[in-house]
Amino acid sequence: MKKFQKLLLLAAVTAMLLPGCGKKEEVQEPVEPVVTEPVESSAPEEPLQEIVTDQVAPGEELPDGKKYSSLTGEIISKKVYKQRPMAIMLPTDKQAQPQYGIGRAGVLYECMEEGDMSRQMAIIEDWHEIETLGNVRSCRDYYVYWALEWDPILVHFGGPFYLADVISRPDVYNITGCAVNSTSSAPGSNAFYRTSDKVVPHNAYTSGPKVVEQCDKLGYPLKHNMDNFHADHFLFNHNGGNDLSSANGSFDAKEVSLAKAFPYTKSSLTYDPETGLYKKNLYEKSQIDGTTGEQLTFENILIQFATYAVRDAKGYLAFQAHDDTHDGYYITKGKAIHVRWGKNGDYSPTRFYYDDLTQIEMNPGKTYIAVVQDDRSVNIDGTDYGSTR
Repeated sequence: MKKFQKLLLLAAVTAMLLPGCGKKEEVQEPVEPVVTEPVESSAPEEPLQEIVTDQVAPGEELPDGKKYSSLTGEIISKKVYKQRPMAIMLPTDKQAQPQYGIGRAGVLYECMEEGDMSRQMAIIEDWHEIETLGNVRSCRDYYVYWALEWDPILVHFGGPFYLADVISRPDVYNITGCAVNSTSSAPGSNAFYRTSDKVVPHNAYTSGPKVVEQCDKLGYPLKHNMDNFHADHFLFNHNGGNDLSSANGSFDAKEVSLAKAFPYTKSSLTYDPETGLYKKNLYEKSQIDGTTGEQLTFENILIQFATYAVRDAKGYLAFQAHDDTHDGYYITKGKAIHVRWGKNGDYSPTRFYYDDLTQIEMNPGKTYIAVVQDDRSVNIDGTDYGSTR
């Protein structure tokens, strides 16, 4: 409670000190605020990330020229392994569906913005040749701190003036369709184009080649900075997988509803025992990739409860991305288990732990991460589960 009050106070002070929003582009959504510096945590003397040992070596020899993906744990080429992924902002608005290229995401985040609407951030490997990506929407600054965990190229279409400080940092490789405010620029804006299939602001798109071209012009390196890249971001089980059947405290998880967390989109996932994957839904219908027409599926689901605050009268939110006091749930293979999570720096991975503080072993494959306000709940097989911290 003290931590939450502290964040509310910070948000209030920030709102009083910061000037009004910058001038917005005529065709762009209203300029929107976001979070700047992470809130200082009253962390225990031994943060969670220092309690657990490094990732164990997998049990099989990889072929020459191959590596395990840090996003999915699947085998990829060394060339793709060395490339920065793309972190691209995508809407959940009903009139913006479907997104193109979203099915290529190895990790997909969904988190609330303002107005009871959620937004998505897709982390995509091997994106350089993707012909259509989008539609692209604006960013929030708390997404940037999750994006930095992957050492990516960040692709978005503007955002609130709270965003300006973090995306103006030289270590943030920012491609944006419009400036955030008068103190920021719009690097890479020529990567975007608008279509006639949807109305503004739901019709801004880009492509892999266009982003590569702009990165080259801006001098953005397309290969990882190995100081910021975490090959062991997740701990994957390469020795038969993890079905949670022997985990203490696991329970059935066939239907996962986020309707109370994301009340407008009513996001949900349904387990398919034939494939061993969770099928993603929006608005109680299949969420599909417009390029393939296929429903989004995930091997792993992570529910991450987080401290938040309402920043101003417009309802813009702040989320505490840097923390080691909160919890959530790991869901895979039709089972769920309570977990804790910790992130101790801008580039530090958010890692997830069982209650005994050993790092969870995830199944190789795609992961969906729902960051949920810590006073809201999710429903798993008919029972509501909230934060216990």
